[in-house]
Amino acid sequence: MSTRGPGRPRSEPARRAILAAATHLVGREGYGRVTMEAIAREAGVSKQTVYRWWPTKAAIVLEALNEGAAAIAPASDRGSLSADLRLFLRRTVAGADGGNARLLAALMAAAQLDDAFAESFRTGFLARRRQALRELLERGRERDEVASSANLDFLVELAFATLWYRILVRHQPLNRRFADRLTDAVLALTIAPRCDRAAPRAGRRASRRSPAAS
Repeated sequence: MSTRGPGRPRSEPARRAILAAATHLVGREGYGRVTMEAIAREAGVSKQTVYRWWPTKAAIVLEALNEGAAAIAPASDRGSLSADLRLFLRRTVAGADGGNARLLAALMAAAQLDDAFAESFRTGFLARRRQALRELLERGRERDEVASSANLDFLVELAFATLWYRILVRHQPLNRRFADRLTDAVLALTIAPRCDRAAPRAGRRASRRSPAAS
């Protein structure tokens, strides 16, 4: 998320240094203890440079998160829901592992204490990741791989809720096995229940019998 106004163009090396400094400090110190001045020091740039490009530390952190997530786990289209979903969740889980898990946990904790940041976090980073997964499921529905009765918003929520639980509780590893099990669980819920699939067939049988019965 960028809210930069008119002015001198950004220096890309400086921008990347600032984004890296912000995520490093939040992961190490916690969001609440990080200041714009600390980010500038860590990045080796002036405070004026940071303030010229971003109005708040939230804007810096969210821009870093959005860029990182888009690079690590883009919503690819391989022509198959199973392949697309598995790749997306494997990359998402891998991107949330290690130091990034501490960063994400710190940001979620901050969102419980800072209403303004919570709103930015929810409507920025979280909404973008949810939308990426929803679009993937929508493509599957267009290819008739997702039942018309499947609630896509619920499937998105289920996938990310399970991921966030593991990030926050840290009771089990964030690894490929977890990503694949999560993929299989979501795929199972995209299939129409057997009774729903049988209903149209039963209706067709009844319609074929009705002329003779009459």
